Amino acid sequence: MKSSKNSTKPKALALASVAAVMVLAGCSGNAASQDKSTSGTLAANWGGFPESWAPGAEMEAGYMRVPYENLVALDGQGEITPMLATKWEQTDKALTLTLREGVTFHDGTPFDADAVKVNLESIRDGKTAYAGPLKVIESVDAVDAHTVRLNLSEPSPSLITQLSTRGAPMGSPKAIKAGTIAQTPVGTGPWAYDAKSSTKGTRMTFEYYDGYWGGADSVGFQTVELYAIPEDNAATGALATGEISLTDTETTQFSRIESNASLKHLSYPAIRNNPMFFDRGEGGAFEDVRVRQAACYALNTEEIAKLEPDFKVRSQHFSEGEPGYNPDVTGYTHDLAKAEALMAEAGNPEVEVEMIAAPFNEKQMQVYAEQLGKIGIKVSVQPAAPPQYFSQWNSGRYGLGLGSNDELTPYDWYQAWFAEEAPGNPAHVESAELKKAADAAIAAGASDEADALWQDVTKIISDEALTCAHVAGEELIAWNTKVVTDVKPSTQPWETNAIDYKALRPAGK
Repeated sequence: MKSSKNSTKPKALALASVAAVMVLAGCSGNAASQDKSTSGTLAANWGGFPESWAPGAEMEAGYMRVPYENLVALDGQGEITPMLATKWEQTDKALTLTLREGVTFHDGTPFDADAVKVNLESIRDGKTAYAGPLKVIESVDAVDAHTVRLNLSEPSPSLITQLSTRGAPMGSPKAIKAGTIAQTPVGTGPWAYDAKSSTKGTRMTFEYYDGYWGGADSVGFQTVELYAIPEDNAATGALATGEISLTDTETTQFSRIESNASLKHLSYPAIRNNPMFFDRGEGGAFEDVRVRQAACYALNTEEIAKLEPDFKVRSQHFSEGEPGYNPDVTGYTHDLAKAEALMAEAGNPEVEVEMIAAPFNEKQMQVYAEQLGKIGIKVSVQPAAPPQYFSQWNSGRYGLGLGSNDELTPYDWYQAWFAEEAPGNPAHVESAELKKAADAAIAAGASDEADALWQDVTKIISDEALTCAHVAGEELIAWNTKVVTDVKPSTQPWETNAIDYKALRPAGK
């Protein structure tokens, strides 16, 4: 299966307080950079390329964090740290950021306040996966070239955290306006896409960008090649021969990995997934809360957990110590009799829906279909390639989906999936009770009352069975020590395939 903090309030929330335009190929691999500290090629496999590279699109971190950077980042302690923004100040009405100077995108476009404005507005206003939490940005003012003010419609202490996630990378405004960024990523990161050295659908090549603001000493590899090998046995074989440097993997590959002295693996908590009932609007398959609750009781997460040794059953999205965690939420323990009774109360409606599945989660989907079939809910699982899966699973075309739910705060989780206009709520329905509770929590901002109010929101989401059957798992990454060293996961939590690319160094160097 291919997504914390310990205080009651996250540390991130507490922080509320080249002139010439270069064509991409021209940015890459020039002779001058060969003399710098970078050298060698890192070949990383994450199983399937994104369908779109536009900021705000569904992109796993392993791909996104090669060409792109964010305004801020999280460190290992959950603290917000500078990235493209060096300072920030937030009130209930605005978040003002001071931008790093001397930064350019790979196409030579200056990174400035206007660029931030274009990025945030395109994510917020587009049909993007991460638009929800950015809806709070009422307007964006470019105060001067290196100062940008985000005017807020309501308090949003978690906005600065959202700006650190894969939901808000900074792309070239020129490429965004041209519409080319979906297929040709142009960011400010250390490596620029080299279309001429790439093979469509097989390999995407990125070369060290000589204009990178962090300098060549900040990275180890001259070239990063991204691959999309979906089959784990093939990926392990390529890793063993050094054809690729690192890959995501599965526990089924451990015996092969551990029998090879050159290969190592690590894991980190990165996966939180749960079924989402999308078709819950008027006349929808899951409009009736009793049907959703019946489905939740029919799902047996203990059986799901057996699919992957690292899966752990959870009662809710957030874990103890995280904001939004509610100890009164106990989830839906598997109880087929209760499920059948609720279906009977609902009049035993005919429920037949489709789910789309990728190679890495089809097995889990099939188990869901089998379990729901026991109470008469017919689920047809439609296999798809990862790019199609990522772009369509929550588009509203399918009545049921399996969400990764990597949101770090209850505000972001609510705005991403459950608010009436949330991108993950294609039916655009929200109960009055949920809206009232969420409005109260939002109005509380970063006050001491906010945590308890968000707990109320979590409880209502569970009671209304908007989602259930939570499991959490680990991301597994393996690498060839003869090729690469200093492999460690990114400090950005709950991101799949998250590797600290800048920390990686060629072996023997």
